[in-house]
Amino acid sequence: MRDVLILYYSRSGSVAQLARQIARGVEEAGLQARLRTVPAVAPVTQIAASAVPEDGAPYVERRDLAECAALILGSPTRFGNMAAPLKHFLDGTGAEWASGTLVGKPAAVFTSTSTMHGGQEATLLSMMIPLLHHGAVIVGIPYTEPALSATRSGGTPYGASHVAGSDDKAPLSEEEKQLARALGKRVAEIARKIEA
Repeated sequence: MRDVLILYYSRSGSVAQLARQIARGVEEAGLQARLRTVPAVAPVTQIAASAVPEDGAPYVERRDLAECAALILGSPTRFGNMAAPLKHFLDGTGAEWASGTLVGKPAAVFTSTSTMHGGQEATLLSMMIPLLHHGAVIVGIPYTEPALSATRSGGTPYGASHVAGSDDKAPLSEEEKQLARALGKRVAEIARKIEA
């Protein structure tokens, strides 16, 4: 069985925390989680990023998309949209789109905001659009997950989310952790059914 690719950009660590919880859910379902990130983007006047990150997940490679059984994308919210580094990576996946690399693969999304009404659902929807163009099968979180009705912070039917606070230091709530793990588990279970 192939891995579930959890591809994210995290600037202050909240999205990375969600990614690790999602990975736990993937592994609870019996698949391997492959955590990958994308480098920051910068104006051409700044020095390019190192080819290997100083810490955290390795940078994604095109083969990660081909080798995965499913894909879960994560990004902090930027004005109701995904962050530029993730968008930049996705904009460069024309060859994968043309060859159908992600067609029929389960896919899901997750995000983090500083405030409760910081655009989580708009961001999650914005990350779904390229996945739909790639022919992926979108997976959300159903209301059969009790934490979805109990949460007072992050968590939506569109995908896992976190409210990090204005200082980006709020830890994940128990409901946010439960929903992130549930999303990872659900994607992995669907991937297993598709490949069976």
